[in-house]
Amino acid sequence: MADVSESRALDDPRLSSIPHEVVRHGPARSLEEAATARGLQPSQLIKTMVVRRAADDYLFVLVPGDRVISWPKLRGHLGVNRLSMPDAEEARTVTGYERGTITPLGSARDWPILVDAHLSNVVSLGGGAHGVSVTLSSTDLVGALDAEVVDVTDPV
Repeated sequence: MADVSESRALDDPRLSSIPHEVVRHGPARSLEEAATARGLQPSQLIKTMVVRRAADDYLFVLVPGDRVISWPKLRGHLGVNRLSMPDAEEARTVTGYERGTITPLGSARDWPILVDAHLSNVVSLGGGAHGVSVTLSSTDLVGALDAEVVDVTDPV
């Protein structure tokens, strides 16, 4: 039986309008293991980061697996001096997902979405539960999420 969080993500209407593949695999202990299980390169995996701008003001930042958020770039783009990452419980409260399964798909709230400009043509992001992912075109993903594409990362 599917996890409720997984169902919420996979039933997101934005996903239903674009070609995608749902991939299920066992637990992965690292980005490299997850990439191998999905038949992709680590750079094709998308990490969904929840960033807090202020009280009850968050956004999703989608980051390729081989990159990390550049806080100066992100702050500059948003025009703020301070950003932070919520702890695990706060992230779960504002998204409905536990860390390691967070995705903008089916999130408890529709926060703004930034997608890093360094995406591969084909990407894989979390499907709302451990070992569940969605593989699709990055162009389709950006369009479906109505995301803003911006350079906000640095190589690992």
